[in-house]
Amino acid sequence: MTDTQTSGIVFNVQKFSVHDGKGIRTLVFLKGCPLRCRWCSNPESQTREPEHAFNPGRCLTAQVCGRCLAACPHGALSLADGMILHHAEKCRQCFSCVRACPSGAQSVYGERMTVGAVLDAVEEDGVFYHRSGGGMTLSGGEALMQHEFASALLREARRRINTAMETCGCCSYDCLREACRHLDGLIFDIKCLNPRKHKGQTGVDNVLILENFRRLCEDFPDLPVRVRTPVVPGFNDCEEEIRAIRTFVPHKPNIEYELLAYHRMGEPKYAYLGRRYEMERAALDESAMQRLRAIAQA
Repeated sequence: MTDTQTSGIVFNVQKFSVHDGKGIRTLVFLKGCPLRCRWCSNPESQTREPEHAFNPGRCLTAQVCGRCLAACPHGALSLADGMILHHAEKCRQCFSCVRACPSGAQSVYGERMTVGAVLDAVEEDGVFYHRSGGGMTLSGGEALMQHEFASALLREARRRINTAMETCGCCSYDCLREACRHLDGLIFDIKCLNPRKHKGQTGVDNVLILENFRRLCEDFPDLPVRVRTPVVPGFNDCEEEIRAIRTFVPHKPNIEYELLAYHRMGEPKYAYLGRRYEMERAALDESAMQRLRAIAQA
């Protein structure tokens, strides 16, 4: 099988991004992630396989339509006060309701695509990449959960355009090293340095993550790396945490450090997936964020 025929599960191809690498970029989001961050803005990225979602705001109602009710063979949909309800615990991901729904209220996060099909979509905006120095950025989830697909995408793309990747670093170092060989830039998340605290908020400790970061800095001393810390209320939104990470990250010309402010833009997707958003009352203090940015930029 050639690289262009290699396939994987993609849940979004987002064009005209300017925050995830050099220039104007297209982000390719791959399904699957080993972490379960409580603040995750892409909950649809966490599982490896395609999954059902229901957006009641787009539903035509049972009175007007109701096709999904008739199509579901597992009793995962019911009717209450004229409104269609989805019961995630009964859903078997057969997607019969999705095929029956005319409005897009019933949908699927994720589809299998070949490297060739992904790059066809990415290269539709090739003129913008050449003018701005942009290109393709792999994201997720964690792109290296599908490491064979990710590596094939990067190998094929780099023949023509600039390549970058976002990673949480929780992966086999062999997979990370292979990907880095085909990258023009890497974005690496470091959320905190305390293993126990990291596990409490993400489900996984950070021992492997920090070791992978150290090794890639040694093995790829010239690769442009942007280290990112998502600043999350009640987790790492204090000067001690950010100062510790700033000290840990090497001060080298090819390594940048930046903070990302917590936001709630992914919250509606939890409801679409039948899940509860755990950060309902969290809020980030803007004045504190300004102080933390000053530390990060010092």
